[in-house]
Amino acid sequence: MLEYAGGRAWGFCKADHVVGYVEAIALADPIEPTHVVCERNAPVAADERVTSPVIAHLPMGARLHGHPCGGCLATEYGCVSMSHLRAFDDPEPDPVVVAERLLGVPWLPGGRSEQGIDAAGLVQLALGLAGIRSPRLPDQLRSFGDPVPDGARAERCDLVLFEGGAGLMIDDLMMIHASAESGRVTVEALALHPERRLHRLA
Repeated sequence: MLEYAGGRAWGFCKADHVVGYVEAIALADPIEPTHVVCERNAPVAADERVTSPVIAHLPMGARLHGHPCGGCLATEYGCVSMSHLRAFDDPEPDPVVVAERLLGVPWLPGGRSEQGIDAAGLVQLALGLAGIRSPRLPDQLRSFGDPVPDGARAERCDLVLFEGGAGLMIDDLMMIHASAESGRVTVEALALHPERRLHRLA
């Protein structure tokens, strides 16, 4: 937090340094996460009982601190099924698989959840769950990874950059991205973007 005024705090996100405002009441002392939501969303129940009512939903990428309680993670907010979580120190092996869980999610500028997501948000979320920190803003992605030489064959998980968008390669021909044109997270041919650039992330 850099500044506080009128019940709102201005500062930057520790993970990617994007600046913004939050309600100060939402801030708390940092807690080391033990788990992260790896599905599109994770229902939060009042307690560990199967019949317990759902009181909230957490988005993919939400970090939690808690302890296992049966098949759930008990947190200060409620109980979350372990089937929706991964241990924080156990990243996903394939970011494309993460991105594919969000197929059909509406395109939304500035979004980064199943309620709506943009191209850079999809890339950042998928890579983040795979243990790869990446920038949040499209312009910053241009210097991320190593450029693939012109004419080289694309590979799975290559970062694709093109005018107004970004995505991840599924194989050497198809990519997944959040498209303003289609209005959702979709899969389409790389050939539809002849001016694209590829960056290799590993």
